[in-house]
Amino acid sequence: MRQAFFALLFAFCAATASAQDIKAVYHVNTGVESASRILGNVTNHLNADPKAKIVVVTHGAGIDFLLSDAKDAQGREFSGQVSALASRGVEFRACGNTMESRKIDESRLLMEAKVVPSGVAEVARLQAKEGYAYLKP
Repeated sequence: MRQAFFALLFAFCAATASAQDIKAVYHVNTGVESASRILGNVTNHLNADPKAKIVVVTHGAGIDFLLSDAKDAQGREFSGQVSALASRGVEFRACGNTMESRKIDESRLLMEAKVVPSGVAEVARLQAKEGYAYLKP
């Protein structure tokens, strides 16, 4: 009887764990030269797991692709890619400390981006308090 109970409990826990959606935080602190690759990684992640909850947290040079009119090496603006990912539920967060130190006005950010007080603190909070997996592409 006891073995049957534990077997049932194990099966329930396994089913519950597999039913939970994956949550991932992408930590971005590199400039526009790597942004296309990173956004491609996020797209591929969603294509493989459409239910994944993804937050992209930027600081330092990482916020540059979230600025209006930012372009990749081929001259394409990032706004379309960011908008498409946001429509799939991806959240974009920019570091307020970086914006203040670089004197970047919030109005220069794409409308999909939200300012958080500290990018690194946001990454830590998502990991520690909300159970996000950390990804550094």
